[in-house]
Amino acid sequence: MLNEQEKNNITRRLRKVGGQINGIEKMVNDSRYCVDILQQVIAARSALSQVALIILESHTKSCVVNAIRDDRAEESIAELMKVLSKFAK
Repeated sequence: MLNEQEKNNITRRLRKVGGQINGIEKMVNDSRYCVDILQQVIAARSALSQVALIILESHTKSCVVNAIRDDRAEESIAELMKVLSKFAK
């Protein structure tokens, strides 16, 4: 579970990413230099990865730990590994 501080941090970051996406769209519509657009896409993707890492850390510290305590470690770790394999692609 995300705590309030994490939610606020994620919300702030997602708003920034939303602004970046809008900026990228404007750059495309304005026929800006492709490399400049790509750099902004990379920045937005990196920002989303940071959001995912915050969520992953929170999930690991709360849900996975609780699952281990409740003797559901294998199930929880399998779920986590499935998500991580998708994240790594």
